[in-house]
Amino acid sequence: MSTYVITGITGHVGSVAAGELLACGDTVRGIVRDESRGAGWRKRGTEIAAGSLEDREFLRAALGGATGFFCLLPPDYAADDFFGWQKRTADEIAGAVRESGVPLVVMLSSVGADLAEGTGPIKGLHYLENALLGTGTKLAAIRASYFQENVANVLPAARQAGIYPNFLPPADFAIPMVATKDIGRLAASLLREPPERSEVVDLVGPLYSARQVSDALGKALGKTLRVVDIPAGGHVDALRQAGLARGLAEVMAEMYRAIGAGLITAKGDRLVSGTTGIEETLSDLVSPARG
Repeated sequence: MSTYVITGITGHVGSVAAGELLACGDTVRGIVRDESRGAGWRKRGTEIAAGSLEDREFLRAALGGATGFFCLLPPDYAADDFFGWQKRTADEIAGAVRESGVPLVVMLSSVGADLAEGTGPIKGLHYLENALLGTGTKLAAIRASYFQENVANVLPAARQAGIYPNFLPPADFAIPMVATKDIGRLAASLLREPPERSEVVDLVGPLYSARQVSDALGKALGKTLRVVDIPAGGHVDALRQAGLARGLAEVMAEMYRAIGAGLITAKGDRLVSGTTGIEETLSDLVSPARG
């Protein structure tokens, strides 16, 4: 029986990957920061390892005897130096992978991770990809397109002001948007049927413009929304007004500029298409609030 270690098991992607593996009869070891957060998964027969990805010794022990490891780089939005935190955490993850000898790592990365600079938070994923490649493990890096679930960030403005703030290209310009459940399913598939050698898999979703997403969100909320395009020069101020610290706002604005400039595109070894539509994702996001 294979044992797979899953980071982010309580999140959108990790939970789906873990569920798929459990359904196949595999052993799943979920990593959580707090023991109490793993209680529900333990009831489902999942092994739980509580600790931090920044703790190399903990992670090395958690990876002991594992067939494969699904990892991601969770953001620390409170960090004073966002990339500095990403780099330190990536070094600890890569060190644990190398020292544990786990033979396969499936990593949640992002389109744009081929670039070393100018991509905001994606810069840290570029660093982690290369750090893992240097460990000797087989790496399957899933470079996912823009998450459909990012729409959750505009829900307060949509509900309270009837607007859809758009930081992406102009309202009628469509980009690929993938649902996190499709990422989780692909992660589980790659763990169970790994590639022959390390590879980058671009995972894209259906094409949507901001106007299409706004219309779908308005329908889910039962109201008409107005798209408000935020110009690049106003990104930092708008993000700060939304509650982000200046450093984080600047990091996110850099990513939006890169998307707008067409720099963040699929450039992996092969392409996989997610099939979940935005309406299904929005229903999942909005329904709990209605209840």
